[in-house]
Amino acid sequence: QVQLVESGGGLVQPGGSLRLSCAASGSIFSINAMGWYRQAPGKQREYVATITSGAVTNYADSVKGRFTISRDNAKNTVYLQMNSLKPEDTAVYYCNAQVNPNGGMYYRSTWGQGTQVTVSS
Repeated sequence: QVQLVESGGGLVQPGGSLRLSCAASGSIFSINAMGWYRQAPGKQREYVATITSGAVTNYADSVKGRFTISRDNAKNTVYLQMNSLKPEDTAVYYCNAQVNPNGGMYYRSTWGQGTQVTVSS
């Protein structure tokens, strides 16, 4: 079984910064893409950013130039550096990883429990 544990959320003023972390543990043979999604109150979960095992990144238009995703493959950890935060970035942020638990053919999509980010003055 694989677990993803996020950390780093909190309350920040507009224009401020936060760094989220997500560590994967458990039965892990390899991890393909890792990413971040978010869900604001009353809205559907939306895509934020992803990074492949080869460090190829992709971002939602709403966060390009402000957020940076990175990963440490040795630690099975993905990060999200969030700068120039806006009130509309307020949401629960979820980590996702495509995990191969045993060297077989399939990768399993695994989610963390979420961490709250609130941007408010």
